[in-house]
Amino acid sequence: MNIVKKAVFCKHFIPGKIMNGKQRRSKIKRILAAAKKPVSGDALAAACGVSRQIIVRDIALMRADNSGIILATNRGYLLMPGERQLPSRTYFVNHENDQIEDELNTIVDQGGTVLNVMVDHEIYGQVTAPLVIRSRRDVQEFVEKVRSTSAVPLKYLGNGRHYHTVQAETEEVLDAIQQALAEKGYLINR
Repeated sequence: MNIVKKAVFCKHFIPGKIMNGKQRRSKIKRILAAAKKPVSGDALAAACGVSRQIIVRDIALMRADNSGIILATNRGYLLMPGERQLPSRTYFVNHENDQIEDELNTIVDQGGTVLNVMVDHEIYGQVTAPLVIRSRRDVQEFVEKVRSTSAVPLKYLGNGRHYHTVQAETEEVLDAIQQALAEKGYLINR
């Protein structure tokens, strides 16, 4: 079914307002740039009058064209600001399942943003999942999602050993995060 036919069946369709792909991707970028938190694919689809599948395809095209760094999190899409590249560091960590909340709070309390989680897998190599956790509230939402689903955290694929890429305002903040993780015994020295 082409985009015009899909738009006709969309409950948010406005006659005469069908956007072409370039216009739609521009609108998606504006929505993401204005958002303070991730925007779901369903919300973007409703705003553009198309299906969620078309939004997924648009996001893939935008990533390929380097239209800003678009992260797909478990809460939706997020456009990372491109004007200023903040320092980041990858920490190699290990902890028990009941320490996930403390580990993430340790990072955000020091001023870091947990961008992702990565594990080394024997077959697939490095497996990465975006997180974008900036605050204790984000940590709480993530931990509650882990507890309320039957899915297991990605760290299990690496026998508990995993990496987090963390972004912060300064290298000094990253140093403080590293020290706090080491003091709690979460940091693995390579």
